[in-house]
Amino acid sequence: MLNERPLRILHCFRSPVGGIFRHVRDLAEAHAQAGHQVGILCDSTTGGSYEDALFDEVRPFLALGIVRTPIHRTIGPSDIGALWRSYNEIRSLQPDVLHGHGAKGGALARIIGSALRVNKYRVARLYSPHGGSLHYDRRSLAGSAIFRMERLQERLTDALVFVCDFERRTYFAKIGRPPGRNELIYNGIGDTEFAPVETRPDAVDFLYIGMMRDLKGPDLFIEGFAEAEGLAGRPLSGLMIGDGPQQSQYEDMVARMGLGDRIRMLPAMKARDAFALARTAVIPSRAESMPYILLEALAAGKPVIASCVGGMPEVLGADSGALVEPANARALAEVMAAAAVDQDWATRTMPDAERFKSRFSAAVMTRRVMQLYRELTEESLFAEARLRTT
Repeated sequence: MLNERPLRILHCFRSPVGGIFRHVRDLAEAHAQAGHQVGILCDSTTGGSYEDALFDEVRPFLALGIVRTPIHRTIGPSDIGALWRSYNEIRSLQPDVLHGHGAKGGALARIIGSALRVNKYRVARLYSPHGGSLHYDRRSLAGSAIFRMERLQERLTDALVFVCDFERRTYFAKIGRPPGRNELIYNGIGDTEFAPVETRPDAVDFLYIGMMRDLKGPDLFIEGFAEAEGLAGRPLSGLMIGDGPQQSQYEDMVARMGLGDRIRMLPAMKARDAFALARTAVIPSRAESMPYILLEALAAGKPVIASCVGGMPEVLGADSGALVEPANARALAEVMAAAAVDQDWATRTMPDAERFKSRFSAAVMTRRVMQLYRELTEESLFAEARLRTT
């Protein structure tokens, strides 16, 4: 039977940092354990020791290996070299499935997959935006150009996979309804993560964990924290964990606002280790798709305050009191203050645990993605067989 054949699956993405990397690692581990051969192709210039450790953890599941090559964030002449190097690597691996994640990964998977098809090598070409290019304003020059390129690449795509309904609706609004197949498959986390993390006795009030860049809102966390102290009528404590290009900017901001004795900063660490260090997690992003940190925090039993962006209302509930207006430090401060002084705040605002688990499980996610891979590769095999008989 065709559907019993192990598949050769290659995930292509740019930066091995954050949610995309987490998503790919989860898919790779589950599908490798199911008997498939999986590999990764990504950028070699981003990530640090923390990401190196994550590569070491997933390496045993990657029969097709890890290919790292320079892939720059911005569009430019260097992309030609990245395409050529990636084409040679991918051709040698002979994948059945090329799954691109994020704008650059999606371009690599679809362009190279289509080039292989010109040589009568059938490969399924999938694309998951994960936010990425969808964050651009369609009225801007950059956004207009990027959305036109996304539209053109739909001809090279066998299926679009969206990780939340917000992402799908945004794609339809900014780029257009794709002519081919598209699927909504929520991000999910593993069963072992659905266990409460015990809060340490010396835990701080609030935790920010993520990339240190304005898009994720570390500056809003700092400003909101400062205002929340006034609203709560007492000093608060905070912790910021992560790395990123603007880290020194936030360190200066904490010092300038006189918060150095109440907000500490630590390098990136595993999320569950970080959750033990604080009572409430804060996700003040200016834009998101479906952030894993939200799922991880809720699964660990950690109350969350989050910007009303991306798929976060789909998780917390559209009317949740834990959601705040994005890019509004005052609104964030008001909810932080309420969480700090009201012992029943989390009980009133957090989603039902059982319903949450049934919807955002990694087992559901990986099973549905594999079903899609199967259907697309079988279509490719039948198409190839027809070509050989004509």
